[in-house]
Amino acid sequence: MTTIILGIISVLIYASASAMIIKELVAGHAHRISIRLAWMGASLHAAYTIFIFLQHNDFNFSFFNAAALVALFITLLLLIAALDKPVEKLGIAIFPLSAILLALDMIFPEKNHLLATHNWQMSAHILTSIVAFSLLNIAALQAILLAIQDQQLRSHHPKRLMQALPPLQAMETLLFQMIGAGLFFLTVSLFSGFIFIEDLFAQHLVHKTVLAIIAWIIFSALLIGRLRYGWRGSIAIQWTLIGFVLLLLAYFGSKLVLEFILKKI
Repeated sequence: MTTIILGIISVLIYASASAMIIKELVAGHAHRISIRLAWMGASLHAAYTIFIFLQHNDFNFSFFNAAALVALFITLLLLIAALDKPVEKLGIAIFPLSAILLALDMIFPEKNHLLATHNWQMSAHILTSIVAFSLLNIAALQAILLAIQDQQLRSHHPKRLMQALPPLQAMETLLFQMIGAGLFFLTVSLFSGFIFIEDLFAQHLVHKTVLAIIAWIIFSALLIGRLRYGWRGSIAIQWTLIGFVLLLLAYFGSKLVLEFILKKI
């Protein structure tokens, strides 16, 4: 019962934080009340996750529970980044997403998929994968905002949300910082997978592995292109989104998607 209460309150606070961001944008003033509310929501979300862990003596990696855990990581990473970077406006997408995924986990409890049968190496692989996905998720949202910001600046009709964002150059710098951090954890995840998973190219894993490697290549090329050739703008936006979609398919997609892509190549 305590777990459900924590979850419900967290969902309500996330919703309040989302509404406060919208109010701040409409009023044109940033009071950071939304960030304070989001910290409260994330703290209760973390407490909910801890209670679930204690109930099963391990992480529950059923679909909705894993999705809610990813949402928690994304929210915490955004809030930590917002301490010294102007990224709090990304909460307009992330806070409602966290509320929805947490609510779905409570509404549709699934059969437990625990890590108790695995060793710490497998746990480390899964957790670094979640952190990598979370960071690159924020990068993808940053790329979407960057694309909208660029389009509105070109049309000379910036909306209030775009006016509240940092300058275009600062947004691009933040984008590549997020990509760099996400790529680091993705590298650790892939490396640990190759070391600790007996057959990473087994039939049930091959589509995940191939798509994750392709995403890693894309993000690595983006960082190299940024350093050597000054890549920015539409190139950075397009390839960030392509890389994230591949990673999304690797984590949650089907091997049928890989087969379709390979047929098209």
